[in-house]
Amino acid sequence: MAGTGTTRFGHGGRNTMTAGPLGIFGGVFDPVHFGHLRTALEVRELVGMDDMRMVPCRIPPHRDAPIASPQDRAAMLRIGIRGCEGLHLDERELQREGPSYMVDTLSSIREEEGDRPLCLVLGEDSFAGLYLWHHWQQIPKLCHLVVMTRPVDPRPTPPELRGLVEEHLAEDRASLCERPAGLVLPIKVTALGISATRIRVLLHRESDARYLLPEAVLNYILEKGLYGIKSEYGQTG
Repeated sequence: MAGTGTTRFGHGGRNTMTAGPLGIFGGVFDPVHFGHLRTALEVRELVGMDDMRMVPCRIPPHRDAPIASPQDRAAMLRIGIRGCEGLHLDERELQREGPSYMVDTLSSIREEEGDRPLCLVLGEDSFAGLYLWHHWQQIPKLCHLVVMTRPVDPRPTPPELRGLVEEHLAEDRASLCERPAGLVLPIKVTALGISATRIRVLLHRESDARYLLPEAVLNYILEKGLYGIKSEYGQTG
């Protein structure tokens, strides 16, 4: 079923090498918006992933704490992916205490999925800071890295990551299916220029945030009074 969510996934004894690549799309999703959803759908289609796991983090190690609660962020993401084929909610980081280290998440997914190809989807900015992540050297051993690049003015690769890119650059998308992990694939995606920060600012100012995020997600925010909005926000006379 498209856009359904669950907490744990197992391979159920299937031959994981016959399964298509599994995408992992992490983020704070505070709130989820069309920038997240469009790129997730686009990468899934371009790479040929069977499934894209949307993984909201509980405590981001390298940025400020989320404003909305884990429960609200999961609920918004569940609503947002409804009807999005191949996108599924994975709540394991929300249920794990302490900082949400991606290496721990990948290790648990690898344990469940066997030798199925795993693809961690990253934006250019996130990839540029990969060398600052907890046990980052283990990450390419657990998954492929699919790096979403800007259509214009791409960001240079940091010196700390040049060796990784030069030695493990994927020849093409099909090569991701040939091994479980270890390749880096840059891929151009549509840049919508939407940010969760901007959405929160608009909502706090009681400005119109329509068409930046799914209407059902916006309605959830209004009903719950998230991000400091008042109960009369959006009401018309």
